[in-house]
Amino acid sequence: MNTLTFYGRKRSQAVDTVLILPRDESEDELDGSDEENEEERPVNEGVSDDGFDQSEVEEKEEEQVYIKAKNVDLTWKNSRKSIPPVPQWKARLPQATKVKAPIDYFRNLTQDITENMVTQSNLYATQCDINKPLNVTFKEIEKFIGIAQYMAVFNFPKTRMYWSTAARVDCIADTMTVNRWETIKRYLHFSNNEEQIPAGQPGHDRLFKIRPLLTALKRNFNGVPMHEMLCVDEQIVPFKGKSSLKQYNPKKPKHWGYKVFILADCHGIIYNFEVYTGKITQAEGKPDIGASGNIVLKLCSVIPTNQSFKLFFDNWFCGIDLQVQLERMKIHSVGTVKSSRLPNYTFTDDKTMKEKGRGTFEEKETKHDGVNLRAVKWHDNRSVHLLSTYAAAHPTTLVKRWDKKTQKMVEVVRPNIVSIYNKSMRGVDLLDSLIALYRTKVRSKKWYLRLFFHMMDMVMVEAWLLYKRDSTNCGVQQKEQLSLMDFKTEVACCLCKEDTICSKRGRPSLSVQAGFDQKRRRGPIAPVPPAPVHLDRIDHWSVYSENRGRCKYPGCNGIIKVKCMKCDVFLCHTPDKNCFFSFHTQ
Repeated sequence: MNTLTFYGRKRSQAVDTVLILPRDESEDELDGSDEENEEERPVNEGVSDDGFDQSEVEEKEEEQVYIKAKNVDLTWKNSRKSIPPVPQWKARLPQATKVKAPIDYFRNLTQDITENMVTQSNLYATQCDINKPLNVTFKEIEKFIGIAQYMAVFNFPKTRMYWSTAARVDCIADTMTVNRWETIKRYLHFSNNEEQIPAGQPGHDRLFKIRPLLTALKRNFNGVPMHEMLCVDEQIVPFKGKSSLKQYNPKKPKHWGYKVFILADCHGIIYNFEVYTGKITQAEGKPDIGASGNIVLKLCSVIPTNQSFKLFFDNWFCGIDLQVQLERMKIHSVGTVKSSRLPNYTFTDDKTMKEKGRGTFEEKETKHDGVNLRAVKWHDNRSVHLLSTYAAAHPTTLVKRWDKKTQKMVEVVRPNIVSIYNKSMRGVDLLDSLIALYRTKVRSKKWYLRLFFHMMDMVMVEAWLLYKRDSTNCGVQQKEQLSLMDFKTEVACCLCKEDTICSKRGRPSLSVQAGFDQKRRRGPIAPVPPAPVHLDRIDHWSVYSENRGRCKYPGCNGIIKVKCMKCDVFLCHTPDKNCFFSFHTQ
């Protein structure tokens, strides 16, 4: 027996363990056509209650993502208790003159995507079997997406339950048959397989299957007017299937999945993103400053220069070289930073600051390549370092913290740079929480469909946030604005019903059980369909109902038996009043 290893190896000789996730039998997700694994990004560590990454990563991991500046001999000096002027933002957001319909916000971001899906899905079905063409149309793809959005709201455990007798959902089952929906999902495609470059050859793209979708989405996101306060962070697309693109991050709510780097503002509106596929190369026309800095420069390539935008990021991205490059673009930045990325720093050690008590901070300043930099070390529960090209420690504020020793709330001094960071760094986390509220959980054997449904959820949240921004600018009160669920269901309703012809129903059953089923499915008062549906002038026919109902046209209180077959609402249609015509034209 080897006595050197009987009691375990020394820490320096320890072998890194590889986490292997057992496949989820209920999520049989991938065809095994992916390429070899590439170098993964190190996992982010814990975050404190103030939003800071508190971990210190080993030097070996540090070198994988950050290239230390060569021949840098910085001299840090104590900063004066001065308040540097905040650079004035030179751009401005356009003022909305009216609030558009929810479906318009969604279609502005997906119109070209849907057209490509129609072409490529029909092509893929022909390539699979020329005798069984798919013949999917633009409207059918919209219905497919609308049904998926409905599923995200209802969240049944199995797809076929929406069409089952026991749990039937009319807005889904009446739109498309289950066999047609599953057939479209089976052949859903975004690119021509015959144009794919094999693995190992120059130009090979690991995201080829979904590249047209990502390119179109990025182009549409790039065109959204930007807010002053921006942030860069990562998100995890939940996925436990077999894929070499899958990453592991134990500090995220969903540990396993695809990793996406996102540029968003403090409200969660997305402007750019990059799906992580392995090695991160340098941005075009920019120096190589390591993977963490390169991805920020790539995302920030869409930010207008010389406009004094403010950018925030955590300590995995932050470094002196990155902030210098951003400052040359007149993009002012703030970020938490690891002490190993501050050459020759001379802050008080953690032990001494802990003895001084919570709220202790120090501020240093230096100059590198003509750019002024300020670094602040603040001790709360633990010590954290921040680096900025425009923010400083003063003016300070007081915040309340729970003291375990005295068992009461105490006031702690907080530097201004910390307040700015906490307020502006929440955008991507807010976006993640909104997506998670109504996530589309449709299983598939194709790995890229997980990304597709996630992108549709992301587009829906983006459209809702743009709707909220326009509503606020137009003076619409908060309580009158649609919630995310109402917005999502209205868009889904328009996708499923607008410009469509009602399917003919079969002869009604005369059995007593059928009558009971009809009563059980009878819900509350029928809602008025969205304007794009009742104004499309397609297949709106007046039919007589056995029961009477109140007219839905505003200002009319008539009780009649005439209703619209498509809208399923009662409307007056008499020689004296023609609410039916007015409802469908105004």
